[in-house]
Amino acid sequence: MSEAGVVARVRAFNRFYTRVIGALEAGLLGTPYSLTEARVLFELAERAETSVSDLRHLLGIDAGYLSRILRRFAADGLVVRETAPDDGRRQVVRLTEQGRAAFARLDHAQARAIERLLDPLDEHGRHKLVGAMEWIRAALDGTPLPRTIVLRGPAPGELGWIISRHRDREAEAARTVADFASRADPREAAWIAEVDGEPAGCALCLADGNAARLALLSVEPSVRRTGIGSRLVAECVRSARTAGFDRITARVPDGSAAARVLARAGFEADRDGWTFRW
Repeated sequence: MSEAGVVARVRAFNRFYTRVIGALEAGLLGTPYSLTEARVLFELAERAETSVSDLRHLLGIDAGYLSRILRRFAADGLVVRETAPDDGRRQVVRLTEQGRAAFARLDHAQARAIERLLDPLDEHGRHKLVGAMEWIRAALDGTPLPRTIVLRGPAPGELGWIISRHRDREAEAARTVADFASRADPREAAWIAEVDGEPAGCALCLADGNAARLALLSVEPSVRRTGIGSRLVAECVRSARTAGFDRITARVPDGSAAARVLARAGFEADRDGWTFRW
C-alpha cells in the first residue's frame, strides 16, 4: 500500500475513534466533568500528590488549559494546590476527600459507559479488541507491553485454523478435527492459546479407549519460549484426569520442541510415543 493510502486509512480510523470517544464522553453527561477533566481526576487519584508540571506532562495538554481546570477543581473543593516544601518554585496538587469521592462517582460512570460500548461483542470479540488496542499502543509508543495469554475453547471457524497450523500433515489434521467435531464426546476438549487477542497455539485432548490422547499440539514460532506449550499440555493432562482416563499419550517427533515440552511436563518416552500416568 502506498504511503498516501496508509495515511488515508489512519485518518479514517482517527475519525471513527473520535466518534467512539464522543460516545464515551456522552456517557459522562450525568456528571459535571468533560473527558479531559475526567483524565485529570484519574491521574490525581493514582497518586498521593503530583507536581503541576508532571501532571501536564502526563496528560499532554496545554498549561493554561490545565491551570483553568485545576482552578475550577479548587473552587469546588476537589483539590488542594500548594508550594512544594522542597522547592518554592514548584507547585503540587492533590485530591481532597471530596475530590476522591467525586472521582469514584466518575470512575463508575466511565466503567458503565465502556460496558455499554462493549455490550454488542462476545467474549472472543472483546479479547480481539483489547489485543488490537494493546498492539496499537505498543507500536506507536515503542514500549513493549506484557502479553495477555488466554486458554479458551475454539471460536467459530477456529477448528479450521487448527488444521492450517499443521500444513505438513494437513490431511491427518483435518481427519482428526473432523472426528472430534462429529463425536461431540464430553470427555474430549480443544483449546486455543490466544495471545494479545489472536490465536497463537492449540491442542486437542481426545478419547482413545481408557487413555486420553494429546493431539495437534502447536505453538506459533513468534510466541515460543513463553510457556504456552507447557500451559496447553498441563491443561490437557488436567482435563484427561478429570474426565476419568487413567493416562494420556502423545505422538510427536523425537527431538522436536513438542517432545521437550512433554518431557518437562513429566511424560515418559516409550515404544508408543509419550505417556503420562497418574
